[in-house]
Amino acid sequence: MRRFLVTLVVAGAVLAPATAAFAHGGEGANVTSYRTVVTGISSPMGGLTVRTVEGGARLELVNDTGRRIEVLGYSGEPYLELRPDGVYQNISSPAAYVNRTLTGDTPVPLTAAVTAPPTWQKIASGHAIRWHDQRAHWLGTTRPPQAVADPDHAHRLREWAVPLRDQVRVFEIRGTLDYEPPPVTWAWWAGAALTGLLLTALVRFRARLLAPLAVIAGLSVFGYAVMRGLDGAGWSGVLLVTGALALGAAWKHPPFYLALSGFVLAAFAGFGSSDVFLAAVVPAAGPGWPARLCIAATIATGGALALTGLLRMRDAVPATPEPSPTARVASDQG
Repeated sequence: MRRFLVTLVVAGAVLAPATAAFAHGGEGANVTSYRTVVTGISSPMGGLTVRTVEGGARLELVNDTGRRIEVLGYSGEPYLELRPDGVYQNISSPAAYVNRTLTGDTPVPLTAAVTAPPTWQKIASGHAIRWHDQRAHWLGTTRPPQAVADPDHAHRLREWAVPLRDQVRVFEIRGTLDYEPPPVTWAWWAGAALTGLLLTALVRFRARLLAPLAVIAGLSVFGYAVMRGLDGAGWSGVLLVTGALALGAAWKHPPFYLALSGFVLAAFAGFGSSDVFLAAVVPAAGPGWPARLCIAATIATGGALALTGLLRMRDAVPATPEPSPTARVASDQG
């Protein structure tokens, strides 16, 4: 019982600060109901590529053409310039401030105006740039009318374009913006919970299944980490570390380690990314369901490892022997 309490205290001490970090963004997924897709460049150039990253939150433009390519702002003013020696931003463009956040709520100083001469500031040494662009996003604080009228189906909201310039030639990045209905959130949660209980029961009666369970737990976390990385959301240290902890349970699995690693896995990697159940678009490469499946598996396997560890710790506590009838009589007579 003492080891059980120690497990809870250690897990709580580890999880408490991390949960607060997730509440402020941290490793949490930036899920949304609006899918931004790049359909192409109106005048393609060899070495010039563009894609959406971070669940569509940013556009990423890569310029390996050896030429200067400009991204124009909302009034056609110079905003970004990708040169052979790096990326420059015109701090006299209002877009330099509006695009600092996804919601565009950064105040624009009086010195920034579309008619002001460009003031270039180098912001990167490579040939790639990522930025928020309001032309490619839904900026309303409420759902669009189409989604209000029919929230259970996808809707094309608009086609968008971001102008580029190569010397005097103007062309554009083109794309689409769609509303997509959310997944059935309760079904994902119910599936994760029921699967976790089933896995706990299986391991309870088939101990040899513990190592495969730990491997599945680790692979589910790594799978989501890879999908995030391919989408440009970055390689999450939390996901990589918790996945390694799960794989460690496949090698050696004393009850205390099982309980602790299972709690950390389910809380950090599972519940910490569970907002993928809330919206259609998640910051992961490909469709949303593989990412949701990985997180559901993480919650289920992490919970199963934790419960298995706690049950084994309980079984290891020696039972208090019942006094013999003779001893009970002697005690009563005394």
